[in-house]
Amino acid sequence: QVQPVESGGGLVQAGGSLRLSCAASGRTFSGYDMGWFRQTPGKEREFVAGITWSGFNTYYADSVEGRFTISRDKAKNTVYLQMNSLELEDTALYYCAASQDGVTYKYWGQGTQVTVSS
Repeated sequence: QVQPVESGGGLVQAGGSLRLSCAASGRTFSGYDMGWFRQTPGKEREFVAGITWSGFNTYYADSVEGRFTISRDKAKNTVYLQMNSLELEDTALYYCAASQDGVTYKYWGQGTQVTVSS
């Protein structure tokens, strides 16, 4: 199976930027649709952004559209989430996940923490 591994989280001031990376351990991401999700204590896991295997199609949650950009580098077998104009509400544990059928995200990373301060 494919095992996503996230990195790049940290502490950033509101209005700042971070870039999260998701690398593949084991199998590559070839043929998989990829997505970023986030979760805070007491809140249901939320879809943030997704990208198809081809990289030509992307989609975003309304809360991040215009601020976040998802991309993938097939040569490096890495998916990215560029986060700009960060807000306090963006504070969460961010997960990278892979989908084989474009419907269900079956394979998940351990998460990377993003904390936005005022």
